[in-house]
Amino acid sequence: MINLLGSLVQPVTGLLDKFIEDKDQKNQLAHEISTMAERHAQELAKGQLEINKAEAQSRNVFVAGWRPFIGWVCGVAMAYNYVVQPILIFTLAQFDYLVALPALDLGEMMPVLMGMLGLGSLRSFEKYKGIAK
Repeated sequence: MINLLGSLVQPVTGLLDKFIEDKDQKNQLAHEISTMAERHAQELAKGQLEINKAEAQSRNVFVAGWRPFIGWVCGVAMAYNYVVQPILIFTLAQFDYLVALPALDLGEMMPVLMGMLGLGSLRSFEKYKGIAK
């Protein structure tokens, strides 16, 4: 998220060189644009947290249950791929049933799981802000 904001803010601050002569004023405007983008990103994150909180408190299974459902689906798929499938293949091979059990494609599922667990860019954002140790 920070990289995205930086890539959007940098061209705008680069345009300031063409239109503003005063270096102090240019730096002040560049700082204001940068902090404005960061504040906007923080407000979006706070809004999403409020939505998440309201969803978690809901008694309706279709509102509060979708996140646990996706988590369980991802967990079961990972358990199958890394635990159940190898054990089944080994066990079946012991009884001379040489079968190739299908492996699940985790390439599309892992970003969903990592996003749900917050293991994406949030940790990098915390380090960038000096919150994490």
